Amino acid sequence: MQKMAATPPRFDQQFRNQFRQLLEWRRDVRRFDTRPLPDGLVDELLDIANLSPSVGLSQPWRFIMVDDVERRAQVTADFEQCNRAALEQFSGARAARYASLKLAGLREAPVQIATFVDVNPDQGHGLGQTTMPETLHYSSVLAIYSLWLAARTHGVGLGWVSILNPGVVKGICEVPDHWQFIAYLCLGYPLEEHTEPELQLSGWETRRSLGNKVIRR
Repeated sequence: MQKMAATPPRFDQQFRNQFRQLLEWRRDVRRFDTRPLPDGLVDELLDIANLSPSVGLSQPWRFIMVDDVERRAQVTADFEQCNRAALEQFSGARAARYASLKLAGLREAPVQIATFVDVNPDQGHGLGQTTMPETLHYSSVLAIYSLWLAARTHGVGLGWVSILNPGVVKGICEVPDHWQFIAYLCLGYPLEEHTEPELQLSGWETRRSLGNKVIRR
């Protein structure tokens, strides 16, 4: 017998305003306070992330808690090498500006999570993946975003470090071959709070209105 549907919640205008405020205050944090997060908070945040939508209900996200000091040092070393290589693609004033950016909080963030996608998950039965297998990756990114927003509600910042060699991080974390690296996440209390993206504050880029990002056919 099909289970009766629960009565859905009703979200009022105050909640909708607060939700928009949450999105406005979500930042990609690079400057962290080193103090630890409360016991159990990370587990609570990951439990919320696990509510994210996924193709075929496959839940392909895999979170590796990187607590070991040596493994963290190896990730930091890889970031520094990749960052030097990335700098070479710029020249002149843009290169100087890139060099001035703080692009990771790897030395300060108390919590570090390497996120992977299991491209052969033991659930979902392949539903929705035949023509677009990359939907597994998209599902994992949605889980990261859910984690990001949930962290913000606790005053916790999240920084997504993408200047890394996926193969190196995969080796550091010793994960199965069929897992693919998605993101390296730093979590902690931010030292600074801004409604504007740090890259905008630094003059790297400006957030633009929708403009021609919405096209009607």
